Amino acid sequence: MEPENSPLTTHVLDTASGLPARGLRLHLSRLEDLSQQWTELKKSYTDLDGRCPGLLRPGQMKPGTYKLSFETQGYWKERGQESFYPYIEVVFTITKETQKFHVPLLLSPWSYTTYRGS
Repeated sequence: MEPENSPLTTHVLDTASGLPARGLRLHLSRLEDLSQQWTELKKSYTDLDGRCPGLLRPGQMKPGTYKLSFETQGYWKERGQESFYPYIEVVFTITKETQKFHVPLLLSPWSYTTYRGS
């Protein structure tokens, strides 16, 4: 799926190396209103550029609370690096299903930051 067509994308940068975080496993989930349970929508990996552009297909997004879970422990272990966070969960709210959303993650073994990108 082309990134321009996907309403939700992410990009992970390994700030310790200054390179894209390649092969990082992630999960996308949505919080169901009635049951207050997370429903997994997609499992994926970041590509060679640290991106995962096609998290949702056009028309698949609806208003609600979503969660991107990044499996950072496996990522760092493959690189022979100890880390503090075994996983990172970024929870965010989508209010308008017609907008595009980009969720970047800047990652190191000891810290992370995220923001709403464009």
